[in-house]
Amino acid sequence: MVADSERDANMLYATGLFVPDPFIYLRTTGRPLMVMSDLEIDRARAQAPHCRVASLSQYQQKLRDRGIKRPGLAHVVWQILREKGIRRVTVPDNFPLGLATDLEKLGVSVKARPGNFFPEREIKSAAEVRKISAALVMAEVGMAEAMQVLRTAKIGRDRKLLYHNVPLTSENCARSLTARSCRPAAGRQHHRRRRTQACDPHERGYGPLRAHEPIIIDIFRVRKKPVTLATSPAPSCVDAPVKPRENLRHGLSGQKIAFRKIRANAPTGDVHRAVHDFFEQQGYKTRRHHGRMEGFFHGTGHGLGLEIHESPRVGANPTGTLKPGHVVTVEPGLYYPEIGGVRLEDVALVTTTARAT
Repeated sequence: MVADSERDANMLYATGLFVPDPFIYLRTTGRPLMVMSDLEIDRARAQAPHCRVASLSQYQQKLRDRGIKRPGLAHVVWQILREKGIRRVTVPDNFPLGLATDLEKLGVSVKARPGNFFPEREIKSAAEVRKISAALVMAEVGMAEAMQVLRTAKIGRDRKLLYHNVPLTSENCARSLTARSCRPAAGRQHHRRRRTQACDPHERGYGPLRAHEPIIIDIFRVRKKPVTLATSPAPSCVDAPVKPRENLRHGLSGQKIAFRKIRANAPTGDVHRAVHDFFEQQGYKTRRHHGRMEGFFHGTGHGLGLEIHESPRVGANPTGTLKPGHVVTVEPGLYYPEIGGVRLEDVALVTTTARAT
C-alpha cells in the first residue's frame, strides 16, 4: 500500500499510526515493512513496533547513486521489491493509478484485489469495541448539547428560533457544539418545490431554524485517536405537528423490528426487508416523486469502524450474514418533502450470546 493513514482506513488498520502524507507499506513474510520520511521515522518506530521501519531518504540516496536524479515513490517501491526478488504485488482497489502505471513501466506487475483488502476488519476486537463505545459517548454528549440549545431557544418573528437573542441557524448551532460534530438541518424551506433539507439524509444544514418544523440533528463524525468514526443521527422536533411525530413513531417501530432481526448468522438482506415491508404495510411508499426520492430509500444500516460506512451492508443488496463481532448501525428513515425527514440511529454489536447489544 502507498497512502497516508489519516484518510486511508486500510493503512491505518495495518499500521495503527496516524501519518498525514503517503508512505509505503509492504507485507511479505515476517514483520511488515514501513518506509518513512525522516520526519516520521522515529515516531513510527516507537508507535508501530509490529512493523520494521526503513528510511525513505536512504532508499532515495541508493537510487541517486544508481543515476536516478529524482527518485519518486515508484522508484523506491521498485528498489525495495528488487532487493527482495519480488516482481508481482497485490494492492487495494483504491491504489493510485499513476503509481501503478509507473510501477508497470519499471517491470512490476500490479494486481488490485477487489472488495475488502483486510476482510478481518469487519470483526471488531474487544479493544475496537471499546473505542467505538467511547466515540458514541462523545456523540451523545454532543446530542445533549444540541438538545439543550433547542430547549432554551425562544421563538421570534416568522417562527425563527433565537438563542441568546441571536437568530439560531444551522451554521451557528453547529459552531456552538463540541468539535463541530453536529450538523442541524432545518425542516421545510420555501424554494421552488418547497425543498426540505431534512429529507436529504446527508444534508449539512444551512439557514435559520424555525419552530413547529422537524429539525434533524446529525452527529456525523466523532474522531479520537486511535481513530474510530461514529455516526449517530436522531431527530428533534420543536413543537412538531402531528404528522412528523407519527413518522417518528413508525420509524422507531421499524428500528425495533431491525433489532429483533439482528443476530449472528442472520442474512443482512432479511433484516432490511423486514423493515422495508413494515413501512410499506403502514402506508409509507418508497418512490421517485417530482424528480426526487421519498420514503425509505436507503439501507437499514452498515458496518461501523475506522470508516463511517464499512462492510457489512444491511440493505436491499445483501452482503452475506451477520457475524459475532460485527458492529452495525441501525438507522431506518422516512423522508417526505412536505413533512420532513426522520431517521433514528443506534449502533449494534452482534455477539454469540445475544442478538444485538
